[in-house]
Amino acid sequence: MKRFALPALAGLALATAVSAPALAQQAVSPVPVLPQGSTLLTVSAEGKVEREPDLALFQAGVTTQGKTAGEALSTNSAAMNRVIASLKRAGIADRDIQTSNLSINPVYAEPRRLPDGSIENRTPEIVGYQVSNSVSVRQRKLGDYGKVIDTLVSAGANQVSGPSFMLDKPEPALDEARTEAVKTARARAELYARASGLKVVRLVSISESGGYSPPSPVMYRMDSVRAQAAPAPIAAGEVALNVNVTVQFELAP
Repeated sequence: MKRFALPALAGLALATAVSAPALAQQAVSPVPVLPQGSTLLTVSAEGKVEREPDLALFQAGVTTQGKTAGEALSTNSAAMNRVIASLKRAGIADRDIQTSNLSINPVYAEPRRLPDGSIENRTPEIVGYQVSNSVSVRQRKLGDYGKVIDTLVSAGANQVSGPSFMLDKPEPALDEARTEAVKTARARAELYARASGLKVVRLVSISESGGYSPPSPVMYRMDSVRAQAAPAPIAAGEVALNVNVTVQFELAP
């Protein structure tokens, strides 16, 4: 092989024997070989469908503080047990509740300001500890979401993020988007072929990217919800599922 500039033929033979399998593994997408006179056309297309969501994902939890880590954790654990119990009373199944975060962090005293206005240069003093614990929750009955939020507030939850609306089983909708994407790619290839005085002979290759990606949940404090007299209003709307394909066609006279 010419890429190995080795001084001896024996060394060249060894390098070829060792490198050939590696090169073969990298050649996963060879350039298609077309008959003489044919042209390779590469087009990209998108397929998109919209559906009403049937699942909401959100996170709920409790943040507490204490003078010691043990005190903060004990208080938090008691509050979190009430939160989880309230979710179960609201109809959330055990399989739809999963711990997503548990953290213990020190709380430092505010830096002391000197009479001249500067900040005292000293090691920060730990004055307490903060514990945060949260669970990821899958809400399958979207009409009950507001009621579940109210239940969490009453149980002592002070942090929530979400919801992210999604489909429990997105594959059928994604398959519909895939079909639409390929049809669009084929129609686009036919257009290019006619404009070039050629015909589409066959589909040479196809690759997919994109897919279903639910929006990220937004964090807000439950204190703001606590002040509301009515259940939190929730509008599920629709979720979009899209698939992008890159398709290669053989064109010929």
